[in-house]
Amino acid sequence: MTKTLKCDVLVIGTGIIGSMAALYLQNAGREVVLLERGEVARGASSGNAGILAFPEIIPIPAPGIMKKAPRWLFDPLGPLSVPPAYAHKIAPWLWRFWRASAERNFRHGLKSLADINRLAAMEMAHVAAMPELSHLVAKTGTLDLYDSEASLNAARRDWDEKASAGFSFERVGRSEIEALQPGLAPQFRHAMFSPDGLQVSDPYDFTRAIFDLVLARGASLRKGEAERIDAVGESTIVTLENGDKIDADKVVIACGAWSRTLAATLGNIVPLETERGYNTTLPPEAFNPTRQLYFNDHGFVVTPLSTGIRVGGAVELGGLELKPNFSRAEAMLKKAGRFLPGLKLEGGRQWMGFRPSMPDCLPVIGTARATPSVIYAFGHGHLGLTQSAATARLVTQLASGEETAISVDPFRPGRFS
Repeated sequence: MTKTLKCDVLVIGTGIIGSMAALYLQNAGREVVLLERGEVARGASSGNAGILAFPEIIPIPAPGIMKKAPRWLFDPLGPLSVPPAYAHKIAPWLWRFWRASAERNFRHGLKSLADINRLAAMEMAHVAAMPELSHLVAKTGTLDLYDSEASLNAARRDWDEKASAGFSFERVGRSEIEALQPGLAPQFRHAMFSPDGLQVSDPYDFTRAIFDLVLARGASLRKGEAERIDAVGESTIVTLENGDKIDADKVVIACGAWSRTLAATLGNIVPLETERGYNTTLPPEAFNPTRQLYFNDHGFVVTPLSTGIRVGGAVELGGLELKPNFSRAEAMLKKAGRFLPGLKLEGGRQWMGFRPSMPDCLPVIGTARATPSVIYAFGHGHLGLTQSAATARLVTQLASGEETAISVDPFRPGRFS
């Protein structure tokens, strides 16, 4: 016999976006039920680098990107690759990605990312000050490393844009680099240092702490997979795979790479794709990284977490079904061993996860075509943790019918229609 549950707000997904949205909705006085198809906080939210990357406002589809893309795409271990078995499926997404790299569209994306990331920095400051969470966030600073002066100078425009958006940093040379991070290979003589760089101690622990706090404050968890959503009069009915139904006043779709199917049941066809992210987490004693290390010419990062040293990055556009290609993680780890000669490469844990990615690098935040009672919050790509608190504030304001802190028009679900 099927069952029907009535609730105020249903949040679908317990990753960082869903859990943070639940926290903000509770703070606004809403009663929340969370729906999770798998294990709490164990999707893409558990495997990121733990960096609160507020200055990362440069859209990946930038002018000139398509001159580099073919070389990357044909390198199976490069910073951007497409497995041959998935090439025909990804073609429409890549076409939109190319369109987003036009100068006018790039400028629009840049401004939109700057707006949401500035809001994210302000909102995360409030979250990080909460007694239950403050011990999980630390200021470590960020070191962006370049192979040569030429490659740093080639990125000058990006750094100028970050400065114009209000983010601070300084150019440093070899002596400063060695002081900021002892043990780097001598080839790294050019870098940018951002003293305000923040990170969480471990992304899973941080997300789980938010989720546990939400439950402690009275939210409930329902296990199951949403199959479709229907707007019936003033009701919003979520039908689960087992036939049970949830009748909610408001529904927040925050289930990452799995959000596209649910949006389609409400009339929104969104070009959401899946970036397959890879990393290796080494034991804490493998090295002593003092802060976040970006190897910008190689598309990966090394970050010190409470649970180990995480080496991860690069982009593989391969969907949800193909088997993982852990040679990508192994290639990054070998490079990390060259760049950090004292790094011990044994005993690592490999991981692959699904980042929900839009071709213009902007998330989907807004109401469904079929009903304003359903709010979308997905498609954050590499910046889910970074933009989580800003997204939660915007979702809560949309649910309450309030004016949003920033315009959500750039993030509207129908922008590709």
